[in-house]
Amino acid sequence: MRLHSVFPAIGLFLAFGPFQAIDTCGLLVAQSAAAAGLDPQATAKHTDELLAKEMFGGPQGSTNEPAARADDQTFLRRVSLDLVGHPPTPEEITAFSLDASADKRAAAVERLLAKKEFGENWARYWRDVILYRRSEDRALLVSSALVQFLSDAFNNDPHWDVIARRFVTATGDVREEGATAIIMAQMGVAEDTTAEISRIFLGIQIQCAQCHNHPTDRWKREQFHELAAFFPRIAVRPVRDGEQRSFAVISVDRLREGNKPDKPKRGSLEHHMPDLNHPDEEGKLMKPVFFVTGQRLETGLKDQERRGKFADWMTSRTNRWFAKAFVNRLWSELVGHGFYEPVDDLGPDRACAAPHTLDYLTEHFVGSRYDVKWLLRVITATDAYQRQSRSRGSSEDAPFVASCTQRLRGDQLYNSLMEVLGIDEGPPAKEARKYNKLLAGPRGKVNVAFGYDPSERRDEIAGSIPQALLLMNAPEVNGAISAKRPGTSLSKLLTEVPEDQALVEELYLRCLAREPKQTELQTCLDHVRVAGTRGDAFEDILWSLVNSTEFLNRK
Repeated sequence: MRLHSVFPAIGLFLAFGPFQAIDTCGLLVAQSAAAAGLDPQATAKHTDELLAKEMFGGPQGSTNEPAARADDQTFLRRVSLDLVGHPPTPEEITAFSLDASADKRAAAVERLLAKKEFGENWARYWRDVILYRRSEDRALLVSSALVQFLSDAFNNDPHWDVIARRFVTATGDVREEGATAIIMAQMGVAEDTTAEISRIFLGIQIQCAQCHNHPTDRWKREQFHELAAFFPRIAVRPVRDGEQRSFAVISVDRLREGNKPDKPKRGSLEHHMPDLNHPDEEGKLMKPVFFVTGQRLETGLKDQERRGKFADWMTSRTNRWFAKAFVNRLWSELVGHGFYEPVDDLGPDRACAAPHTLDYLTEHFVGSRYDVKWLLRVITATDAYQRQSRSRGSSEDAPFVASCTQRLRGDQLYNSLMEVLGIDEGPPAKEARKYNKLLAGPRGKVNVAFGYDPSERRDEIAGSIPQALLLMNAPEVNGAISAKRPGTSLSKLLTEVPEDQALVEELYLRCLAREPKQTELQTCLDHVRVAGTRGDAFEDILWSLVNSTEFLNRK
C-alpha cells in the first residue's frame, strides 16, 4: 500500500520422588472455598493481598511500585482480546465508557464469557500450544476437529479435568475427533506423547530425563520411562475414505503376526527403557508409574485401562501439579508474566515468583472443580490484571508490577483486521491433501506470519520483516483499506462521517479502542489538509494505524 504523500508523523504510528500433591491444610482451604461459593471477586481481592505481601512494598519510585489502574478503554480492549480474541466495537467502547456502575468490568467479563467467540478463541490458543510442537506437518489434519472440540468444550460449562481426560484417552479418526490432537501431533510415538502430556498438563518437562537423569531437576531416567509405560499401546494408522486421506488413533492390544508363519510378532505391548550401552537389545521392561505421586500399575493391562487410570491420577484433586500448571499458564497469558517461566517448566526445583499466591489460586481452582470460566473471572478481576501495561523490564524488576504488553497471536490479529476493516472471512478454506485451513486462506497467511508458540516466553516473541511485508503488501489488507473501492469500511465512513475530526476519532476507536491524543489528532488533521484528496489522506491514516505497534500488541 503506497503512501500518497510524505506523512510527517508516520513514526508516531509505527512506532522430586513422589510428592504429596496438596497437604491437609490446602485441601481444607479448597473445601471451605467451595462451601463459601468461591466468589470470584473475593478470591481476586485476596489474591492481590497475597501478591502484595510477596512482591511489593518497596520504597516509592522503586521497581516494586505497582502501576496505576488501566483506564476503561484500555481494559475493555485488553479483556476483549484476551477472552474472545477480537477488539471491542466503537459502540461497545462508548457504552462502556458512559457506564457509571461500579461492577461494569465484571459485567463486561460475563458478557464476553457468554459469547460463542470465547470458546473459539481459547480453542485456537490450545491448538497452537499442541500443534506448534508437532513432529510433522501431517498432524495439521487434526486442527479443524481440535478447534471444534475445544470450542464446544469451552462454551459449555468447561472443566479442565474433563477436557484433559478426553485428550489422554482419545481414539478415532483425527479429522473427526479433535481430542486425538496431542497423540496425532506426536504421531503416536510413546516417548514423544509422554513428554507432551507432561509438559502441557503438568507443566513438567520430564523429557529431559529420557536419556539421562534430569540435569537441573530431580527426575530420574527411570521415571520418564515409567511414565511412558502408560502409552505403549497407542498407534496412529492411515485411513482412506474415498478420496479423503486421514489417520486414526487406535489402541493396540494385540500384536500383528509377521508375513511368514515362522516370522515373530511385530513390536511390543509394553515399554522398555533402552540400554544405552547395548542399544540393539530390548532394554528393561518398565511398569507404569506416575512419577509425581508414585502410583503404579502392573504390566499387561489394556490400553484404555492404563490410559484411563493415568487420567484419573493426573486430574486428581490430590495432584496439585495438574491444577498449578493450568493456573500458571492462564495467569501468564492474561497478566503477561507467569509465576513460573517458561509456563511449561514447573517443578519442585524451580523458582516460583510468588509461591503463596499461586498455591492459593491453585487450591481454589481445585475447589471450583477445575472451572475454567471461574478462573478467568478471578484473574481478570485482580489488580494485577487491571494495571496499566509496561514493557517487560530487566531481571531485577519485580514481576506483576504492571500488565505486560504482548504481541497478538495470529488469530487475534486477523480478527482485529476483520473487525476494523470490515473483512468478511467467508466460508472455510478448502482443505488440501496435506494441510488444512490452519495454513490456507487469508487467516492462514496471517497465522503463518504472526503465529507463535504460546508456551514461549513473551519477551522472546518479536516482530519480523515478513510480518511487516504482509501488512504492507497483502492484497486482502490493501483492498480493504482502499477509499475508492465500493463497499469497503473506509469508503462508507468517508460518506457517513463528513467531519474530518470525527472521522479521525472513529478510526482511532476502531483500530486502537481509544480516542486520539491531541497531538495525534492534530497530526492527522494537518495531513488531511496537505494530502491530495480526503480519501487518500484517510487511507494513509488507516494504513498507519493498522501497521502501528499499538495495533499489533495487546497492552
